[in-house]
Amino acid sequence: MAPDELFAQLRREPDVDAPELVAVDATDRLLLDEAAELIGQHPDGVVVLDDSHGALTLGAVALHGATGVRVHQDLLVGELALAGNAERTGHAGTYRSLPLGAELVRGARVVLAQAPKGLDALRELAEVVAADADPDVTFLVGGRVKHMTHAMNDVLAESFSDVHATRGRQKSRLLVARGPKPGTSSFPVCREHPDLGLTVCAHGAAFAGAKVDRGTRALLRSLLGAVPDAATALDLGCGTGVLAVGLAMARPGLSVIASDQSAAACASAAATVAANGLAERVTVARDDAAAGVPDGSVDLVVCNPPFHLGVAVHAAAAERLFAAAARVLRPGGELWCVYNSHLPHRDALRRIVGPTRQVTRDPTFTITASTRR
Repeated sequence: MAPDELFAQLRREPDVDAPELVAVDATDRLLLDEAAELIGQHPDGVVVLDDSHGALTLGAVALHGATGVRVHQDLLVGELALAGNAERTGHAGTYRSLPLGAELVRGARVVLAQAPKGLDALRELAEVVAADADPDVTFLVGGRVKHMTHAMNDVLAESFSDVHATRGRQKSRLLVARGPKPGTSSFPVCREHPDLGLTVCAHGAAFAGAKVDRGTRALLRSLLGAVPDAATALDLGCGTGVLAVGLAMARPGLSVIASDQSAAACASAAATVAANGLAERVTVARDDAAAGVPDGSVDLVVCNPPFHLGVAVHAAAAERLFAAAARVLRPGGELWCVYNSHLPHRDALRRIVGPTRQVTRDPTFTITASTRR
């Protein structure tokens, strides 16, 4: 099969779609081209990390003859897109999705990865590969040139003895790492926050790490100042679980679900919940837009929505969560939301959820409460 024939069949769904968003990018193509010979030499030793919509996995199989590819995608929409694209192209059953860990990379000879946005996320990937892959593994990390930094080389050099960059092509470039230096994992990182009375734990790809970002801090402060009357709550897009834990600590009778589509976020939230002794009252679920939460079953939803899809700013990411909140809230239930004050979310909240009032606003953040119609 020719690359263009394969790639033309790939779709982003169920991920957000728009004309400027693609299922296959120049970095996918460069990774597959640079890895072709290695995959041909080790067809049963291929691992793919953070394949956005399946191009790397299906390209390794259909174009280069890889067998039994092992895959880890942090985002659940990526897993679902890969499954749909595999079915569409006739390659269902050619790969296994696994958690980030030893089983994923044990004995691997070729590891392909789309570069994560953060250095800690890259560090955790590198540590996992170095710890359990074959000593002769080649780790190829690809990204857009404008988003790659020398610090990424330094992070890879902590876990590999030989790290170098390839020449760029179509504004993408690869980092190539060989000579793994196995060591102990740095994750999760846990940090106490005495001002909030809680401990936060984070894996590498979790937003804000073990810190508490200013938006979450502002929303938590508003919620604790006037916690809405509720028996059940959902922390939608929970990240490290700060809002879920803060609510559970403030309201001993409250039952809380912490939901996120990111595997790293869910692992972080579970560690945060355990570190604060709330495992019996806070349930962590990896879910795409709360798909596993029944309609009309929740009294309160709290959300610090993303405003990026990868590196692109796009309102649709937040609006998917607003729609999810509207679905799971009982009539009269509330969605409390924090967002950057320049974003036009209030109109979307009124349209999607219901009447929306401003709780607080400053030049940086706005906090609103929307009542389900």
